[in-house]
Amino acid sequence: MFALKRYTEDLVNLLFPALCNGCGKLLYHGEQYICSHCLFDLPLTDFHLYEDNPVAKQFWGRLPLYAATAMLYFKKGTKVQTLMHSLKYKNQTEVGVKLGQLMGTKLKTNKVYEDIDLIIPVPLHQKKLKLRGYNQSEYIAKGLAQELDLPMDVRSLYRNKATESQTKKARYHRYENMQEVFGVTEISELAGKHILLVDDVITTGATLEACGNVLLAQGIRKLSIAALAFAEQ
Repeated sequence: MFALKRYTEDLVNLLFPALCNGCGKLLYHGEQYICSHCLFDLPLTDFHLYEDNPVAKQFWGRLPLYAATAMLYFKKGTKVQTLMHSLKYKNQTEVGVKLGQLMGTKLKTNKVYEDIDLIIPVPLHQKKLKLRGYNQSEYIAKGLAQELDLPMDVRSLYRNKATESQTKKARYHRYENMQEVFGVTEISELAGKHILLVDDVITTGATLEACGNVLLAQGIRKLSIAALAFAEQ
C-alpha cells in the first residue's frame, strides 16, 4: 500500500511538478509549498523575543499594544517578496498557512503571547475580496490559530470602505485616509478578551492602527499585533 501511494505521488509530481514558491525549484519528498533551503534562508527578525522591537516602536504614541511582532524582514527583490507575492496574487494560500504556523512556533517561545483569547485577521473590502477571491491575512491567521490552538474570528471586524495604498502618504494623510474604514458587527463578543490582530506586511502601520482603535473601542482587555513581515521605512 505504501509503495503504491509513493508511486502515485511520484507520477503526479512528474506530470505536475510541485515547485517552491520562494525559489521556483522542485520540492523534494516531505517538502510542501516552500523548500527547506528557502525556509532555512528566511530573514527572521526575532522581534517576538523583545518588548521594544522596531514594530512595537512604530506604534508608540499611536496604539496601546500589549505585544507587537513581525516574523520576517521585507525587502524588494528578495524571496520574502516572492513568497508574499505568491500568497497575495497567485492563489497560493497554503503559503500563508505554512508561514503562519511557523510564526506560531516562534510566538510559543514567549509567555507574553500565552493568554491570547482570539485571533482576528485584518479584513479586505468586499470589492477587493471578490476580485482576489480570498483574504491573504486570513490564511496567515489560520496557520497561527492552528499552531497556537486558538479560535479565529473572521466575522466581527469588517472593512466598510475601500482605500488606496498608504505607503507614499504622509502620516497625517494616512491617518485621515483610514478614518471610519473599519467597523465591528453587532454579533461581536470581544469585550474582555486579548485579541491578536494579524496582517501580512507592516509598512506604515496605518491599517493596523485603524483596526486596533476600532477593536479597543469594544472594550477588549488587551490588543497585540503580529505580521508575517516588516518593511523598514
